Amino acid sequence: MAFTGRDKKWLSGPRAVGLVAAGAAVVLGLATGGTVTQAAPARPKPTHTQIQLLAINDFHGNLAPNPATSSSGNVNGTPAGGAEYLATQLDLLRRSARAQGQETATVAAGDLIGASPLLSAAFHDEPTIEAMNEMGLDATSVGNHEFDEGYKELLRMQKGGCLNDGDGQNNQNSCPDHKFEGADFKYLSANVFYENTGKTLFAPYTVKKFRDGQKVAFIGMTLENTPNIVTKSGVQGLAFKDEVETANALVPKLKKQGIEAIVVLIHEGGLPSDPKAFNSCPGISGPITDIAKNLDPAIDAVVSGHTHQSYNCSINDPAGKPRLVTSASSFGKIVTEIRLSIDNATHDVDRLNTMANNHIVTQDVPKDPRLTKLITKYQTLVAPIESKVIGHITTPSVVKTPDDSQESPLGNLIADAQLADPSTVTNGKTPVVAFMNPGGIRADLASTGGAVTFGAAFTVQPFNNYLVSMDMTGTQIRALLEQQFSGLNQASNKVLQVAGITYTYNPAGTPGAKVVADSIKIAGQPLVDATTYRIVTNNFLSDGGDGFPAFTTATDKFFGGLDIDAFANYLTAHDPYTPGPTDRISIS
Repeated sequence: MAFTGRDKKWLSGPRAVGLVAAGAAVVLGLATGGTVTQAAPARPKPTHTQIQLLAINDFHGNLAPNPATSSSGNVNGTPAGGAEYLATQLDLLRRSARAQGQETATVAAGDLIGASPLLSAAFHDEPTIEAMNEMGLDATSVGNHEFDEGYKELLRMQKGGCLNDGDGQNNQNSCPDHKFEGADFKYLSANVFYENTGKTLFAPYTVKKFRDGQKVAFIGMTLENTPNIVTKSGVQGLAFKDEVETANALVPKLKKQGIEAIVVLIHEGGLPSDPKAFNSCPGISGPITDIAKNLDPAIDAVVSGHTHQSYNCSINDPAGKPRLVTSASSFGKIVTEIRLSIDNATHDVDRLNTMANNHIVTQDVPKDPRLTKLITKYQTLVAPIESKVIGHITTPSVVKTPDDSQESPLGNLIADAQLADPSTVTNGKTPVVAFMNPGGIRADLASTGGAVTFGAAFTVQPFNNYLVSMDMTGTQIRALLEQQFSGLNQASNKVLQVAGITYTYNPAGTPGAKVVADSIKIAGQPLVDATTYRIVTNNFLSDGGDGFPAFTTATDKFFGGLDIDAFANYLTAHDPYTPGPTDRISIS
């Protein structure tokens, strides 16, 4: 729990004095034997109004819970997430605030949709928008993944309507059984403008009114770098401007309206030095730190996202005063609760008594029946897409059983698919090496008479991991390869499945020196320690999972699409697929 000051209770002082005075009058009446008539003391007007903000980010259409064994489905080992549980947890938090006389606003920091699992993606993320409506979301900033299908499609997410997409072609089906009504909540895009008119794509901010005449403005922005990490055609005609300059320019406009309490919702984030410290702020770094340090002091709190991290920070504003900066992980696994304390005299946030707390969305509560109904309906509707044939293989199956070097035919196929996936290309940098953890390959790729369905592919990779591209030096890659046989993996080796790289190792060698130094080649050329290579892996490994801390030292990380989508697209593009030899890793 992060505080920007002491957590004191309001309505002390004058109220306490009034109660003492009333008690004295009663005692006096008993002592004299007379009757004393005294009007009850007037209840003093509260000096502050307490407002609860509930915030999420980077939901990415994760309606159904992810497997708890996946990094997408737990927080520090605790099963977490799932729309049914998220809705219940939000309601429980609101009830708690309501019992204390507090009102609530529910907000988000972007990427609610895009790079979503099949259950939502198959319907152009219409199910997720409907789920957010049911959960009572008030407003969200846009994120880069909101533009995955282009800004015109994002406008449809707000306004509603149906796409003529051929009823299931390309594994998608808009409005499968009813008209899509659009979002009840407001998308905000203060720093996204039409180039030809200078107007914002969506409203730059929204103002929510509370009791006692209090108003809170929410400014919504995405990262300025969005055009470099989305499909160019999807944002053609739009301009993305500096986050700090945009927000600071809005402050005087809001103040002219008599609004003093201002919260920024921004799809840009930071990286704590300890990702497991979900409710604190160890060694925070990344773009959000500079943004927070430069946002106008009149802005009272910053709700962030994009990096899929969870943190609860206090970062000084330009005036040197602490200001809350929060993020709620991803996939609905965390909810941030902020208690804004607003001074009734100034109508501004009293930061000394404003606090935040990140709550894990545990699965030990009842499922929300509204969300269960919604999910069940779409699970039925997705069945035809799930059974759709996406390609063929020339063998009965592609097996995950490894050879003596621990390389497998299916591992090679998945690594090839990840290397070929265009969603991880950013700023002109294309990965040249792919690494896949063998434990993430859950079954052989089966076929029916050679035909492979989308459901069969999903059975192989059911974790809904995201692909992450990053920069690693030759030295870091060399250390990574040694970690397959040392540290946490010394007792039971974990040999990564690879594409774009070949090498030889000695099983009998000394841990830390098993890989034959001059055998490592990338694209057929010897590895150079000082050279920086672009690599791709999944978010589980990116976070150092399975005993591979070398991934955590990589730089310039970028989240692409889902691994299952890369896998399915590759099978379609290479139809029919014939497994190749396992000759990328050898032993000496």
